[in-house]
Amino acid sequence: MVPAISRTPLSRRAERWRAGLRWVLAGVFMVAGVLHLRFPAPFLAITPAWVPDPRAVIAATGACEIAGAVGLSVPRFRRAAAIMLALYAVCVFPANVKHALDYITLGRGALTLWYHVPRLLMQPVIVWWALFAGGVIDWPLRRHSYPRASLR
Repeated sequence: MVPAISRTPLSRRAERWRAGLRWVLAGVFMVAGVLHLRFPAPFLAITPAWVPDPRAVIAATGACEIAGAVGLSVPRFRRAAAIMLALYAVCVFPANVKHALDYITLGRGALTLWYHVPRLLMQPVIVWWALFAGGVIDWPLRRHSYPRASLR
């Protein structure tokens, strides 16, 4: 029989980190959402050709980013918004890859590999960030107390 792991609550300091990261992430998604809606041209340029109706998809992604930012701010919707933003970050990854490949193969765009490589590497961090900020996961800040084996 495997003993259960008891979890202790996050410290106040860790909760402050979570809250701060949540507000920064909400701000980033809010700005990105507004940019998607107000200035869709740069986003249309990096949308893969297989995406149907790119203009509508760009508008929908902007609306999703804004809704996710608002959702992170409302405790009742925070967890669902976090999960949706994490899934969103996974779904837009092909556009980020296309953006990088267009620069590498076609020399298109003003952003260099100094932008593209960190941006691609940050995608898993953004997924984690959304899940952590929304309280879905606590790693790496949650402390675990493991049962001690008896020394008989």
